[in-house]
Amino acid sequence: MIERHIIGAAAEDPGLETPAESRERLKELFPRGATRRMTQLGLLIGSVLRDFAPTESDSIVYATRFAENQALEEYLASFPTPSPTLFQTSIHPSAVQQVLIARQQAVRELFPLTGNAHLGAHALHAALLAPSPRVILCGGEERGTWLREHGSASDETFTFALALVPTSAAALGRVRFEPAPGAAATQGLTLRELFDHVRDRRNLRRALAVGGTLEVIWG
Repeated sequence: MIERHIIGAAAEDPGLETPAESRERLKELFPRGATRRMTQLGLLIGSVLRDFAPTESDSIVYATRFAENQALEEYLASFPTPSPTLFQTSIHPSAVQQVLIARQQAVRELFPLTGNAHLGAHALHAALLAPSPRVILCGGEERGTWLREHGSASDETFTFALALVPTSAAALGRVRFEPAPGAAATQGLTLRELFDHVRDRRNLRRALAVGGTLEVIWG
């Protein structure tokens, strides 16, 4: 069995809040002028990471299916003179990189993940296997506009973060994986489902395609 203890948890569920509204609400969390080019997803990832203070000894697992879809929409709209800045901002791990760069913070390892039906499960599994004493798992999506009509952007905006360590006497809960080679997976675990369980502090138990059972136990 592989197990880590949850010593921090945070979630942002801003509903239909616009990027400008997120920027105004969260600007004090970042150095002056840093938010001008940050995406909404970057701002909200920064918000859920604010109390975790990543260090050079930490690993960060970052999960998102669609990433900076708003920046991608603007980049595509900028043709025939495409914007290099929007291209750079639209890359997959941009949100967490924006936060680390703005705060001039190095980390030991960064594991960016993408996927769909099993993304939440893969993110938790990767966090359990990361070698650092403390692992920060974070992820989320930002609501797109016209790309949503093509199934290439999120319908919702949300972010979350968990801080995980091998053991803690004051833990909020535990994440554990019990290997069972050859076991059948019952169902996936999307990133939105994982967010719901973090936000609401709900217990979770799923059989994974990698062969084993994943549990999140609060309290």
